[in-house]
Amino acid sequence: MGTFTDTPDAVPASLPQWLQRQALEHGTDVALRHKHLGVWQERTWAQVVDEVRRLASALQARGFAAGETLTIISRPRPQALLAALAAQWLGGVASLFDPLEAAAEQVQRLTTLQPDFVLVEGVEDMLRLRSAQVAVRILVYLDKRGLSDSTPFAQASDYAALLAERPIDNGVPQGRLLQTAFVFYRGAGQAIEEQRVSHAELLQEGQRLVTREGLGRQEEALAARAFASGGQARYLLAPWLIAGFRLIFPENLATRDRDRRELGPTLVAGTRETYERLHRYALERLPAPGSGARRLVDWALAAQPGPLHRPVGDWLVRRPLRDVLGFSRTRAPLLVGDALPPNTQAFFQALGIRVRLWGDAAHWEAPTHLVHKTTDNWTGLQSRLA
Repeated sequence: MGTFTDTPDAVPASLPQWLQRQALEHGTDVALRHKHLGVWQERTWAQVVDEVRRLASALQARGFAAGETLTIISRPRPQALLAALAAQWLGGVASLFDPLEAAAEQVQRLTTLQPDFVLVEGVEDMLRLRSAQVAVRILVYLDKRGLSDSTPFAQASDYAALLAERPIDNGVPQGRLLQTAFVFYRGAGQAIEEQRVSHAELLQEGQRLVTREGLGRQEEALAARAFASGGQARYLLAPWLIAGFRLIFPENLATRDRDRRELGPTLVAGTRETYERLHRYALERLPAPGSGARRLVDWALAAQPGPLHRPVGDWLVRRPLRDVLGFSRTRAPLLVGDALPPNTQAFFQALGIRVRLWGDAAHWEAPTHLVHKTTDNWTGLQSRLA
């Protein structure tokens, strides 16, 4: 499965190789934290690399090989991330679907793509696959709740059962620098487009962010978007592997803001929608306009504060608001993708949170394999009509 050496002296040339480097050098350090049923659970770097190796071995035994794509449909969960790394460990590609995407559009896209290897969170996602008439070769699920004998895809495999299998090889990562690590899709039907991101691009952009922001092992970052975009992979996943900080997963999408407040991450890599949602959340909790308490808030958040504004305003208003939003310890508030509207940018600036824009200059194009499929179908139709 490759020639990468198990020594810290080798230069990692892919995401899985960086994972292996962290496990070799800092195996007992915490790599992941995840809240499950209200309790925070932890995985060390050694545990993470062991889980990735075991899953890669199980996938390989079922026919997954270099060049194959593992489609992942899941909310933000550590298992979804580790499955992506397992696919890349084998020289394959991971394709993550946005959990916030409308079901109808996702079904249309699945109908067009017809993926062979799929990992889903649970029954709801299986029903989407059935609606899309996807004939999967291998289907893995994370959550068994709601499964029954009548559930579609009776041949589906339990993620936990795959991990319990005995590995069949030495688990050396096969992915290479110029190979595609992730593929993302947008649109549906004949309008579908894809974005392919290589290990080289991810590592280059990730290292640039680590250097510019001075990121280190002490950081804690919240992963709330399931890495379903190129920007999230560049500016959160790659830096996590390169810098070796802790990546934190909320219990679910509904608890992400509460979990952020509880943890106070030092690194936030959010989208425009993330910051706009937090802006609205804060405004809904401010005193009514015209009240004395609201005048105090407006005074503390003035764009050009006077001598008393900073210490008094910070103590009475700005610091409590940062705590409410979960930014009490944040020193690297990053914006991935589109810029913020002026009012949202001004609000965070007034709180002393200087949001830095990291653009997502994605290149989208028509998927070549789908173009070939469409051409072949049209050629067959022409021959039948002739």
